[in-house]
Amino acid sequence: MKFYLTLAVIIALQACDKEDTKTYAPPVVGEVNVDFYLTTPDEANLLTPTTSGIFPLATNTNFTINVSENTSYQEMDGFGYTLTGGSATLMNNMSSSSRADLLQELFGSSDTSIGLSYLRISIGASDLDATTFSYNDLPNGQTDVNLDNFSINPDMANLIPVLQEILEINPNIKILGSPWSAPTWMKSNNSTIGGELLPQYYDTYANYFVKYIEAMAAQGIIIDAITIQNEPENPYNNPSMVMSAEQQKTFIRDHLGPTFQTENIATKIILFDHNLDHPEYPISILNDATAKNYIDGSAFHLYAGQIDNMSLVHNAHPDKNVYFTEQWIQAPGNYEADLKWHVRELLVGAPRNWSKNVLQWNLAADPNNNPHTDGGCTECLGAITIDGNSVQRNVGYYIMGHASKFVPAGAVRIESNTASEFPNAAYKTPDGKIVVIVLNNSDVQNALNINAADNPITVTMPAGAVATFVW
Repeated sequence: MKFYLTLAVIIALQACDKEDTKTYAPPVVGEVNVDFYLTTPDEANLLTPTTSGIFPLATNTNFTINVSENTSYQEMDGFGYTLTGGSATLMNNMSSSSRADLLQELFGSSDTSIGLSYLRISIGASDLDATTFSYNDLPNGQTDVNLDNFSINPDMANLIPVLQEILEINPNIKILGSPWSAPTWMKSNNSTIGGELLPQYYDTYANYFVKYIEAMAAQGIIIDAITIQNEPENPYNNPSMVMSAEQQKTFIRDHLGPTFQTENIATKIILFDHNLDHPEYPISILNDATAKNYIDGSAFHLYAGQIDNMSLVHNAHPDKNVYFTEQWIQAPGNYEADLKWHVRELLVGAPRNWSKNVLQWNLAADPNNNPHTDGGCTECLGAITIDGNSVQRNVGYYIMGHASKFVPAGAVRIESNTASEFPNAAYKTPDGKIVVIVLNNSDVQNALNINAADNPITVTMPAGAVATFVW
């Protein structure tokens, strides 16, 4: 948005006669060729394009964000959510026209879209499916080492049709698959909850991943990457499975990695997929040179730990990538607190600590936070709430939209200085635009400067607001 703004002049009126009144030059008209999108905690602005409070940079004492294209960091793979089985079911139950409109809004590239570019899906059921399932469920006591009964049919009703529609809109979207559990007959406790993968089934489970990737490819769905296990230190969810670092290392090094190599599977292998309080988990696996050879990187959640720990993993093995793959918003949500925390810790914090993506948790739920398994999450607020054909956009929608709409896959994070009051991240997009995402991490309205490209600006941001600027 190109607009002209009159710079304010301050006229100091003295308590004396007219001869003592200071005079000033006429107002200067300045050109600001910067797009400014704003979301405020009071919801008066929701990814709203605005011209209010933005001026050409003038001499002042504000904090200045200096953006430098000369220093670059990681290339971004994208921003998005987990398309759970429940999310897909709700979308697939919409009318075809309502679903088409929603998917264009979420994944399209128009002015009215938010341009999501990365999705995580579950391999088998997650806890936000209506029921638990794997792709090789058998009666108790039976096994199928050759996986003769393997089938992705449980996903054919909802998940796969929705993914196919998404791929028609964005054929380049990256898809990450994560299992919540192996089939129960491969596990130590024969249950969907907890237990461990039995060593005698390591080769079988490696082939399970191969069959999954090939079956999805046959449906036109390319799995860019897989994690070995969602939350391998969490035995309580339904489904869930525990896997120690040593077990994951052995599985990748001696079974999954060689199997992928033999079968010419190009899908990336990503470690851990759990909390940042245990960065030593992926580091210990990457320290094994043979295992490391098969691994693309490590993935994290932030239900425990510090976002800066992503840099610990990156610095230990800078030739391997890091990813941020999950963070929920608890229903019913606190708009102001959720907006500030997620922007500061995830949207800004994860990329500033080398993450190639940022994913929140559930894309969609119904008004009662359904569906979910028995024992699954009952308070997971979707980025959107779907009620029939009606769609409500929640805080997670706007948090992610501030990045996904403006920072496409292939954008590169570039240098920008930061401050506790103004956490920020800067990018250069493939078409040469400069994008800066900023949070006013305070409880008062604040002004700051951004020195970027050829149009440095001064801008006033309301308390707790997030803004995206595009040059």
